[in-house]
Amino acid sequence: MDQELLERMVKEVMASLAGNNTASNDNSPRSTNRVNRQDYPLSIKRTDLVKSATGKKLEDITIENVMNGKIGAEDCRIAPETLEMQAQIAESVGRHAFARNLRRAAELIAVPDTRVLEIYNALRPYRSTKDELLAIADELETKYNAKVNAQLVKEAAALYEKRDRLRKD
Repeated sequence: MDQELLERMVKEVMASLAGNNTASNDNSPRSTNRVNRQDYPLSIKRTDLVKSATGKKLEDITIENVMNGKIGAEDCRIAPETLEMQAQIAESVGRHAFARNLRRAAELIAVPDTRVLEIYNALRPYRSTKDELLAIADELETKYNAKVNAQLVKEAAALYEKRDRLRKD
């Protein structure tokens, strides 16, 4: 792997840890640290709060640590607590819908990527029956503690039924 590519990858990871779009395996997205617009961007103003899903500090994610194997792919996934802090910042500037999306994303961190893609495909019109969608909602709620996402799938099932967008058996 050439040095330039590696440096670009590390920069992208750093931007992701600042609150963009990676994932982890924690089920508890609520952070005990309250932040607001003055703390943005977290990666610069609150590096003490930003950790990866595996607990690595932002300053631990360096090219040297990647090259010597101290940092792996799992260490570069965002923690639910970081997404919660990003949601708090979004709320502090009146971006409530974005904050809700960040919190839904925090819940989905516990769900394996392949399962998220399967659920995404199941949610497309005419792909699932109502019972299949309700089973997905139950799985999200009970297996992954993703209550907000489970409610979203239940609402989709009801709406698809109303609009005749469910798969016919």
